[in-house]
Amino acid sequence: MAERLASSASLLPSAASPSSSTRRAAVASGLRLRPSPSRFSQAARRVRGGAGAAGVVPRLRVVRCMAASEAAQLKSAREDIKEILKTTYCHPILVRLGWHDSGTYDKNIEEWPQRGGADGSLRFDPELSHGANAGLTNALKLIQPIKDKYPGITYADLFQLASATAIEEAGGPKLPMKYGRVDITAPEQCPPEGRLPDAGPRLPAEHLREVFYRMGLDDKVWDDARNLKKKEHVCLCVADNLRCFVQEIVALSGAHTLGRSRPDRSGWGKPETKYTKDGPGEPGGQSWTAEWLKFDNSYFKDIKEQRDQELLVLPTDAALFDDPSFKVYAEKYAEDQEAFFKDYAEAHAKLSNLGAKFDPPEGFSLDDDKGAVATEEKAVADPAPTSDTNGAGPQPEPFVAAKYSYKKRELSDTMKQKIRAEYEGLGGSPNKPMKSNYFLNIMIVIAGLAFLTSLAGN
Repeated sequence: MAERLASSASLLPSAASPSSSTRRAAVASGLRLRPSPSRFSQAARRVRGGAGAAGVVPRLRVVRCMAASEAAQLKSAREDIKEILKTTYCHPILVRLGWHDSGTYDKNIEEWPQRGGADGSLRFDPELSHGANAGLTNALKLIQPIKDKYPGITYADLFQLASATAIEEAGGPKLPMKYGRVDITAPEQCPPEGRLPDAGPRLPAEHLREVFYRMGLDDKVWDDARNLKKKEHVCLCVADNLRCFVQEIVALSGAHTLGRSRPDRSGWGKPETKYTKDGPGEPGGQSWTAEWLKFDNSYFKDIKEQRDQELLVLPTDAALFDDPSFKVYAEKYAEDQEAFFKDYAEAHAKLSNLGAKFDPPEGFSLDDDKGAVATEEKAVADPAPTSDTNGAGPQPEPFVAAKYSYKKRELSDTMKQKIRAEYEGLGGSPNKPMKSNYFLNIMIVIAGLAFLTSLAGN
């Protein structure tokens, strides 16, 4: 896939294992740091040695965490990304960062992380040095300060968050993203080179099909063919899913509406055009569209017309209108931006999840607060009522003065309700005074008189 570049930045040093200060910060914030392979091996040897010598296996303490990333930190990081986008115009390269981290997924490999995908592996030198990732050190340089500021999020989530935020801030659709991706921990876990799309293959349409099929975007086609027995049903189901598969390829290709290609990095495009010679960001490169920082359907319009020689058209771009099955959707998106946005949002979210290992397994959304609210309520909820209430229902929660004391002159509504409940529990009501206990009143009077008599005698 041809490179899309934003502002320039210096190269980022290769990622390394967390420093001692980082580990202390992580422990203080409740995070779980996975040990490096070498330390893990040393610990295992010590355990085996201890067991053989003394016959006792040392106890290992297991630390559990709620999720791979913290939702609150992801939300804050999203706001920081928006600020970076306003000043550096790095929308295209952040989109590319997320795509290239997830686009290495191979559906034929079941084991994680060998299967590739959205696992944060792109931060390591072995993968960063792949030819298709030329220039992505600039993207890492831009977002590394955000990762340092929010240690409670994973690189895998940060890459996809940055990509989705860039699309939305450029005027694109709202993406149904989920988070909780787990990071790989060592460079040895990076996928091999050659899994990403090529900009100029010999057979562009077939190349796109092959690459996206390897990513598993059309698994349902073959699953349905295996599971259904009636031939006519198989044909209909396969046809429907093939249409979905082709639709995803074309929709995702529409992301080229953002960004530029530079010949010194990807081998494609002009050194500069009238649309790129003055930036914004670092000048130069050749864009697919005139407004290459705006996400819309102009990519399909421009490729269809091909009237402007200043705009880039790669072999894989031209294939969208040359291939009959691709052309159906390319024509549709050129005419209907709303349809393009809808299909792109679904395809982008699907691409961002490829190969990812989620913790929690179902992931979580930043735009759905139901889960967070439920967690908070569960943390402060009172214990369930016991069975000794004789069917009277839940009992009022115990009164804790500190819970209602906010240095206010007037009692809170909650406090007023609690006082009223206590008053009514003793037999009183707002409409009538509480019944007097005459026996108790007589005893108090007698005690008072006895006390006064003793004082007078003294």
